[in-house]
Amino acid sequence: MQNETPPRAGDTRERLLDVAIEVLGRTPDAGMGEVAAAAGVVRRTVYGHFPSRSDLVRALAQRAVGEIATVLADDAPPDKPADEAWADFIAHLWPLAHRYRVLVVLRRGEFGADIHALLGTVERALAELVERGQADGAFGRHLPAGVLSQAAWSAVFTIADDDLRGPGVDASSVILTSLLMLGVPAPRAHLLVEGRA
Repeated sequence: MQNETPPRAGDTRERLLDVAIEVLGRTPDAGMGEVAAAAGVVRRTVYGHFPSRSDLVRALAQRAVGEIATVLADDAPPDKPADEAWADFIAHLWPLAHRYRVLVVLRRGEFGADIHALLGTVERALAELVERGQADGAFGRHLPAGVLSQAAWSAVFTIADDDLRGPGVDASSVILTSLLMLGVPAPRAHLLVEGRA
């Protein structure tokens, strides 16, 4: 009889985070016991990796920021036109948005300051991208870059949250919506979507 290799601590931690994303995505007020039950482990296992619910939420936010920042860095190099960079970013972000929409909900509650601080680097990078787009005429100047980027970025998560309750929304609709919010002329926005559909 062969002995199975026990899971490594890092594997268990990542699996717990995957489960927590799903559990908190359905019920943002879910406790550690509900995460443990969904993961098929005892509460002690969850607490062994995350001493408090706050630690769990912080770990989720850190993972989200890491993934989102990587996508943004890959899709928005300084030499790429800003509207193309934004369209690529949203196309690659959309599959992740469903996983991390829970952070938008949690950000409104007791963990808001921590999550906001962690997402700050991503939000600054997006504001810089929008500012670059405004400077070269790709994006509108109807709002300051920081506000405009936040509005378009938040819309992606609003759509992801609503998408759970209704028919599926594809990435092209989300790209188009955010580009139009940024002030990209409709013909150019449609052209950018077609290249990514």
